[in-house]
Amino acid sequence: MTATAPETRPADPGTPPQGRRERKKQRTREALVDAAFTLFAEKGFDATTVEEITDAVDVSSRTFFRYFASKEDVALTFQEEQARALLQLLAARPDDEPIMTALRQTMVQIARACENGELGFDTGRFECMLSLTADSSTLMAGSLEHSRQKLLDLTRTIALRIGADPDTDLRPHVIASTVMGAFHVAAGALRMGMRGYSSLSEALDEAFGVLEAGVNFPAMPEEHARTAPDGPPHHSGAADAS
Repeated sequence: MTATAPETRPADPGTPPQGRRERKKQRTREALVDAAFTLFAEKGFDATTVEEITDAVDVSSRTFFRYFASKEDVALTFQEEQARALLQLLAARPDDEPIMTALRQTMVQIARACENGELGFDTGRFECMLSLTADSSTLMAGSLEHSRQKLLDLTRTIALRIGADPDTDLRPHVIASTVMGAFHVAAGALRMGMRGYSSLSEALDEAFGVLEAGVNFPAMPEEHARTAPDGPPHHSGAADAS
């Protein structure tokens, strides 16, 4: 699978002014990310080397490793941006909104923003990242590890919203793990073409619709046990991602 080459990500208008040295460091970091995603799109993740990335920016490998611990870290900068947006948007949801509804609205909003180039997200990088994780088991493993590392931040945010103590209450942990699982299931369903999904936001909306409705499904009656189910029906109403 060939990924779509990314466009340059615009500067965040909310970022405070920086000194000359910090601006130079930020430009170098962004140039490395841009070069990396361009090469990933052309050659794939596994075939791209750190040396090729640094040659494209005309810096040394030593400079590269000042900013990133590995090639995987460069690719996962996009997931880092998504994780920050998730926490910020979730915290801004109405206080009286049930937690799974708030998570559904937030996750679908972020997916649609990535797809449409909104909220500062780069659509090219988003499409590239979807292709890369589908093609590279190494990057998929890194993506799962990144999700695991961010799980605690999400757990704490959920605990704050529902008034729970994450040190003594299992609920925020279960909810956060379920959210991560739903995201990966939706991404996998999109890759496999399951149920004709045309976008990640569509698959996410349906996955969270299942969770929002409740998952304590009754057992299948014995007389129907030999009949394979077709799966849940599509939800007719998409989440309001405003």
